[in-house]
Amino acid sequence: MTDIRYGIIGSGMMGQEHIRTIGLLDGAEVTAVCDPDKGMRSSAVHMAGAGCAAFTDHQALLQSGLCDALLIAVPNHLHHQILKDVLPADLPMLVEKPLCTTLADCEDILARAAGRASQIWVAMEYRYMPPVERLIEAVRSGEIGAPRMISVREHRFPFLKKVGDWNRFEHKTGGTLVEKCCHFFDLMRLIAQAEPVRVFASGGADVNFLDEEYDGQQPDILDNAFVVIDFDNGVRAMLDLCMFAEGSAWQEAITVTGELAKAEAFVPGPSRFSADGKERHSEFVLSPRASKRESREILSIDPAILAVGDHHGSTFFQHQKFLDMIRSGGIPEVSLEDGLKAVRIGLAAEQSAKTGTAIKL
Repeated sequence: MTDIRYGIIGSGMMGQEHIRTIGLLDGAEVTAVCDPDKGMRSSAVHMAGAGCAAFTDHQALLQSGLCDALLIAVPNHLHHQILKDVLPADLPMLVEKPLCTTLADCEDILARAAGRASQIWVAMEYRYMPPVERLIEAVRSGEIGAPRMISVREHRFPFLKKVGDWNRFEHKTGGTLVEKCCHFFDLMRLIAQAEPVRVFASGGADVNFLDEEYDGQQPDILDNAFVVIDFDNGVRAMLDLCMFAEGSAWQEAITVTGELAKAEAFVPGPSRFSADGKERHSEFVLSPRASKRESREILSIDPAILAVGDHHGSTFFQHQKFLDMIRSGGIPEVSLEDGLKAVRIGLAAEQSAKTGTAIKL
């Protein structure tokens, strides 16, 4: 089969992780990149290899005829406009989370995408981390019984430096609970198989970036929060987020407790932030109530897959499924509606943290 030719719109940190990942896929190649920043654009072209065309404008990339599929990894506040421009091209697309930074913009994209022949997949990499997939499998197979409580703890490093420092401000990111945490709200919906009805959050900007200033403005994004969500089937979920805890043994600990057992997924942070710079394994733990004896599974991932990104192999596994979808004519595992609903929960959590009130959905 001929290679699927990818066009990358946005070649910053995450865009380049996608380029490295596509380089590992059989039957795929990056043939065009677009970025207004000269440094990012040059790095991306070099990474993609000989024959990759470079553009400063996404319309020119579209008109080039060089692409069979698009990957959109621009800063969050640009998603809406870029998507409006590229939707008429009717190419398969993988768009990075969050779908957009406002609910109105998400709804607009869903309306504009109605009737398209080609698929749009919202990138929710955390679904595809091997220990998280094993946890979801345990829930689906009935190993834990009916799930009743979900807990997600992410204790990690602060937001990294980005071009233009766009990730320091709520109006460009959607807020930390949209930008960072839509991944986790998506997981909660997936695991609970239900929709949220109430969101309560408490958070603050207490440690990170307090001494930074950009054009006379200080960063306003949260660096820690607790979020509690009630779902319409009675499942309760909680997020514990701390973004000044880069020394943590596990970056994510995700727990689902059911009537029969508790299942836990433990995920390390990127190796470049670990104390020794080495990759560490992830774990899945099942703790049945009846026997009171836990079983522990060590999950190994090909080092070549781990080396291309910061998301414990999940970007690669997601891309495999996306490529299979293009070839088979299937449907996205993460739909535009999924993307919208994750943003809605994040926006409700941001509003709750500001007002101190529970938000009904």
